Amino acid sequence: MVRFHLVVALVLSMAGAAVAWRLFALAHTWPQWLAAWLIAINLITFVYYGYDKRQARRGASRIPEIVLFALALLGGSPGAFLAMSVFRHKTNKGPFRLLFWCIVVVQALLIVWLAKIHWWPE
Repeated sequence: MVRFHLVVALVLSMAGAAVAWRLFALAHTWPQWLAAWLIAINLITFVYYGYDKRQARRGASRIPEIVLFALALLGGSPGAFLAMSVFRHKTNKGPFRLLFWCIVVVQALLIVWLAKIHWWPE
């Protein structure tokens, strides 16, 4: 189940990134590809969280938490945060929130580090 959801989410994200890149007529540079990827992964992450909330309400088969974490880790943390707020999903699970915020902090530190290397002169 984990592998299935990860593969589906990654394929959808890659397809979505290609569509976003084509739709916005982006250049073949890594910042544009990154922007297309972030648009796609955040949209897919938002949908996955919403679907998991729907499944939880129905008492049906759920999305494994490791998949939700992987989507956030791959750049979908803004989409995950928005989905958690909109759907009121996973907001009361302390361990889930803790690991989610650890992912966000690591991503923020990575962004600052990359920005310092590429755009801030020393």
